[in-house]
Amino acid sequence: MICGRKARPAAEQPRSPSDGSGGPRRPGRALKKMGLTEDEDIQRMLRGSLLWKIKSRGGPRERLFCLQEDGATVCFEGGFRRARSQQSFSVMHIEGVREGHQSEGLRKYGAAFPEQHCFTLVFKGKRKNLDLAARGEEDARHWVQGLTKLMARLQAMSQPEKLDHWIHGVLQRADRNKDNKMSFREVKSMLRMINIDMDDVYAYKLFKECDHSGNERLEGRELEEFCRRLLRRPELEELFGRYSGEDCVLSAEELRDFLRDQGEDASLRQARAIIRTYELNEKARQQDLMMLDGFMMYLLSAAGDILNQEHTKVHQDMSQPLCHYFISSSHNTYLTHNQIGGTSSTEAYVRALMAGCRCVELDCWEGSDGEPIVYHGHTLTSKILFSDVIESIRDYAFKKLKGKVLVKGKKLPEPWHEPQRVTSLLDPEEEEEEEEEEEEEKLQERSSQQSLQSLQEIKPLQAKDASQVAPELSAVVVYCQAVPFPGLAHALRHPRPCEMSSFSERKARKLIKEAGSALVQYNTRQLSRIYPLGLKMNSSNYNPQEMWNAGCQLVALNFQTPGYEMDLNAGRFLGNGRCGYVLKPPCLRSPPGERPRRLVLHIRVRAPRPPSPTPGWVPPASLLGDTHDVPMPGQVISAQQLPKLKREKGSSIVDPFVRVEIHGVPADCSKQQTHHKLNNGFNPRWEETLSFQLLAPELALVRFVVEDYDSTSCNDFVGQFTLPLASVREGYRHIHLLSKDGASLSPATLFVHVRCKSL
Repeated sequence: MICGRKARPAAEQPRSPSDGSGGPRRPGRALKKMGLTEDEDIQRMLRGSLLWKIKSRGGPRERLFCLQEDGATVCFEGGFRRARSQQSFSVMHIEGVREGHQSEGLRKYGAAFPEQHCFTLVFKGKRKNLDLAARGEEDARHWVQGLTKLMARLQAMSQPEKLDHWIHGVLQRADRNKDNKMSFREVKSMLRMINIDMDDVYAYKLFKECDHSGNERLEGRELEEFCRRLLRRPELEELFGRYSGEDCVLSAEELRDFLRDQGEDASLRQARAIIRTYELNEKARQQDLMMLDGFMMYLLSAAGDILNQEHTKVHQDMSQPLCHYFISSSHNTYLTHNQIGGTSSTEAYVRALMAGCRCVELDCWEGSDGEPIVYHGHTLTSKILFSDVIESIRDYAFKKLKGKVLVKGKKLPEPWHEPQRVTSLLDPEEEEEEEEEEEEEKLQERSSQQSLQSLQEIKPLQAKDASQVAPELSAVVVYCQAVPFPGLAHALRHPRPCEMSSFSERKARKLIKEAGSALVQYNTRQLSRIYPLGLKMNSSNYNPQEMWNAGCQLVALNFQTPGYEMDLNAGRFLGNGRCGYVLKPPCLRSPPGERPRRLVLHIRVRAPRPPSPTPGWVPPASLLGDTHDVPMPGQVISAQQLPKLKREKGSSIVDPFVRVEIHGVPADCSKQQTHHKLNNGFNPRWEETLSFQLLAPELALVRFVVEDYDSTSCNDFVGQFTLPLASVREGYRHIHLLSKDGASLSPATLFVHVRCKSL
């Protein structure tokens, strides 16, 4: 966004849908498959509408928004100074649609537009909201209803359907003259769009094999055949052939054998149920048989996901003490950028809460008019009203969980009963940490034999501190009373579960280094909160894994800053229904007991070979805590539809490689990677094996990373997915890759085969 932009001249006003740029357009094949070709809302979106973009700077701008024939892309005109550019977004990247003035942007800057004309698109990941206002209520209703229908249809698609939808969208973009026919030149352009650097001779051979009419154009069924050939999955065909035999049909018994080799305790009844669910051919389904297409549908469905589907809902014991859980926590939650001059926003709270965050931070101060405000004190960050923050928390905090709120803050000692004027409700955390360190040094200078009574004479808030805490706020602080850390020795002798201390990342590392075992024991009885150093002006994060290893519960990160640290945080809280609470392993909830058995994780990036028959596979959940030695060979195979990194450069094709990282206790942390595949982001395959030995698998996270190899500079990030090892399902599984900011890269996937064994 540019400050101080002048209003556009009249000649640059957007074109209306009726002036020749919009007009009725024939719905594409994708919309036909979704059953939306005759839908009134979709028809209006295809024709296009003039919508006002409501922005904080530069004022509203009217733009022409049009749904494309693929049913998944919306294009609109963008502006930068005096130039215009075509911009777009995918419907698949929309998290939700809010009607009316239901965003901070519209509440602040959209007052001139009637609420019935306004709506907000909330995107997945870190992309900003898009606040829009239509010319009339009817137009707004068409877009809200139409987008909601498209989101539902796209969400319900199977992975093969998503791939088919995606490839046909690419075909439509490559059809430059829009005659629904594809010349070889257009086919070559399309191949570059989907990350394939195919030899011209082979590409033309494939083209001619599909050109049954012989007119050097592909159309209709010829295009269908061409798409099917592009979407072939040789590695899945090989796997299917291995179990189906020469007749190329899986019986229920053969499918059961495959499922058991996957590590599942499958019965013949379960195999038949899978056939009835995923087989596309009616005759085969009636005879309890599965064809290749049905097999692929199954492997690429949620049933074939690497994430244990039981872990997508709350499945852990939620009745244990609060200190027995890792809790998803945010630092400076109100910030959208850096902590020195960044913007504060209630939307930052909404995004954190919707991402499963269960501990948010409010730095509260008294505003100039006496109204409490939230911002990063003594900095240039913008200010937001405390009341707006509380309303956002009220509206979004309990989409997941119990509807209870615990307030962590300073507690006034008993003598303070009368309300008094306050200058701030809470000190900034960094100042609190400095005060705690000063008090800790004073305590350490005294004799280690100091009595509890003399310690309590130091701990109560001084008059300076008490004058900055509102009694009304102090009254609601019960279970999470913020106190200076008295030292591990005293805290272990005199535990007080209703009190908690905050530690900077530097102080936490020092404690881990000097007294790691004692800190683990402390965290079995009390809560501890870790936060980033205040000196990090760019709001960067620290590695949360080392804090989790010590049993720290509230490991607070800057949610607005993407990176591997936030990937680990998302992976840690991916399980247990993404509720934001994850039960700590037994070794971190009670005194040290028997060391768990070592685990060996085999990951092979290669074309699959026949596995040796191994009866009685044990699910990973049992394996991780069990004493049985179970031999488990493993394989990982391929990637599909990796995105282009440099879209503006037509000839740019990724050279992908896969890196597998283990994040856990120091002895387990390691990473290995495959070689890169030259010029193939569409369907690369590898022939390598990656193996890891783990001492504490119950604490480990597995991070799959795909990068674009660059021999002259740093490799470029393509996508990643992180999950707890305890949630990994063995066997042939697919992984949906995520972007750097956590948004889905669908249909980009990895196809893996993982095996584990305990020693």
